[in-house]
Amino acid sequence: MQKLLYLFILALAIGACAKQNYALKGNFQSSPVPPRPDYSKEEYWASLPTKADAADSTPRKSNLKNGQASAAADVFFVYPTIFTQKPKNKYQWNADVNDQELNREIQLSTILNQASAFNGECRIFSPYYRQAHIYSFYTPVREDGEQGLELAYQDVKAAFEYYLKNFNAGRPIVIASHSQGSYHCERLIKDFFDGNELQKQLVAAYLIGRAISPETFTSIHPTEKPEQVGVWASWNTFGRNYIPKNSEHYRLALSTNPLLWNSSEDFANKELNLGGVGLKFTFVPMIVDAQNHQGLLWVNRPNIRGSKLLKNKNWHRADINFFYNNIRENVALRIENFTKESRQGISGQ
Repeated sequence: MQKLLYLFILALAIGACAKQNYALKGNFQSSPVPPRPDYSKEEYWASLPTKADAADSTPRKSNLKNGQASAAADVFFVYPTIFTQKPKNKYQWNADVNDQELNREIQLSTILNQASAFNGECRIFSPYYRQAHIYSFYTPVREDGEQGLELAYQDVKAAFEYYLKNFNAGRPIVIASHSQGSYHCERLIKDFFDGNELQKQLVAAYLIGRAISPETFTSIHPTEKPEQVGVWASWNTFGRNYIPKNSEHYRLALSTNPLLWNSSEDFANKELNLGGVGLKFTFVPMIVDAQNHQGLLWVNRPNIRGSKLLKNKNWHRADINFFYNNIRENVALRIENFTKESRQGISGQ
């Protein structure tokens, strides 16, 4: 039983920025910079609708289907920090996109468990990028962390610009991300969508695993209804009654309950959970309940065998796993409404 629970937690441990794993030696300026990715080449994309990758997968023991071939919208997905351990080469502060071992880990963790949640109604575009090492978020030398994150964002930005020019063709866009990915996508939305012409193409933004203030954007508002379009959602998952040491970091943030799709502190029973994913990418019905509390998303123990033995209180790494099918269904609903509103707008001209 204990082994089963250990494996369950490992299955959810998809490399997101949950804690500091390794303290880098030296500063950013003294570390070589990895080669820049060329997004005109397929190999620098973790997921594309034209290539076979882990985002094409659907969970075991589910009837979910990969619908990318007929999808009406696109999702631009930016994955979380997988670069957490001691660097294996000369590149310290940012990951090398040519590191095949790391890329395989990205595929089998976040692309499989997170990006695939969007394959029902979206073509998936997810770039490999020179992600900042997790230490960038913890280093006492703030400038080093900022430089590492800036380098990473420039890749995300370049990939998105390439996507717009070569793949989008005016299609509706979903932005989705987790942890470090949401750090970059928050900025991406400010640079490309918020108050800009491209905002008209935004179905919704799922900026998961990052504390975001409700006033972050000027003209893009948090979602308060499941069918709204042109809005954003965000949450950070913890065990019920747990208050993290940095709770002030979350207190000013907006938290979306992904079982209700609003920021109320109403309790959502696990019966509203349409299913999550766990060990071996297996579908788990009604896996967890959810309730917002002062910027946190509280959950009770997951609905799995032997859950009473679980001691985990920080479920950051399961932010998407726990609500996999609710996200999937919500994306479909918002795309449907976006399409209806777009048609009504055209007919009303």
